[in-house]
Amino acid sequence: MILLDGKETARQVREELRQEVDVLAGKYGRRPGLAVILVGDDPASQVYVRNKERACEDCGIESVPHRISSATQHELEGLIQELNRDVKVDGILLQLPLPKELDSQKCLDLIDPDKDVDGFHPVNVGKLSLGLPGFRPCTPAGVINLLKRYDLDPACKKAVVIGRSNIVGKPLAMMLSQSGPCANATVTLCHSRTADLAAECREADFIFAAVGMPKFVTGDMVKEGAVVVDVGINRTDEGLCGDVDFDSVKDKAHAITPVPGGVGPMTIAQLMVNTVEAYKLHVGDS
Repeated sequence: MILLDGKETARQVREELRQEVDVLAGKYGRRPGLAVILVGDDPASQVYVRNKERACEDCGIESVPHRISSATQHELEGLIQELNRDVKVDGILLQLPLPKELDSQKCLDLIDPDKDVDGFHPVNVGKLSLGLPGFRPCTPAGVINLLKRYDLDPACKKAVVIGRSNIVGKPLAMMLSQSGPCANATVTLCHSRTADLAAECREADFIFAAVGMPKFVTGDMVKEGAVVVDVGINRTDEGLCGDVDFDSVKDKAHAITPVPGGVGPMTIAQLMVNTVEAYKLHVGDS
């Protein structure tokens, strides 16, 4: 069984980016800039933002934090428009969830698509659906990067994606089914209304669990030799766990991600990749 070490792989990605950024900064006279907007005091969001800021430091990216205790919709939209105009800001990340009184979709729609390093803007979603170049959401793109680095190619294989969110499930299904490297899979997108989900999973060569339910995928749902990627992270009385029952699946899987230390670090690493790509777009080096 291959343990897909997202933590170590993400470290390698950050080191490669650091070397690239050092060269580019010498050439263009500035480093990439990532603006991170955090509104409110959600503890989990604060942890995520700190991790992203540390990743920026590792990669030589300038972090431009905007921590706001509270804001009106008008004020937040004004900040986004200001960052859109700032030539030293290459990427804008709006940390979700926002406080309930704010309209997150309106704010995401305001971000310049060329600075949308989260890949959530409708323009970038549309480019993904058409197979055109653009920013991909960080979690599914990080998953694909992890598979590439372990030479786990889903081409001509059956893949099951469990979960149809706009952030993970839908974009991941599209990326896996498109032509190109680490793609060309036959994809079934499953969800809460899927009939006999366990049977669908037992037919899969690749299983991607992104349903948000602790230990949902069990050993009896996985065929021998499958690749199992656990996107979930759930806080339970027993601690953190994924959407996959790791102990019952690991002996049947050819490869599996741990939780924590699997997909999570790759998500942040992909954010850094997207930021550097946005920078190269803006300085004319893409």
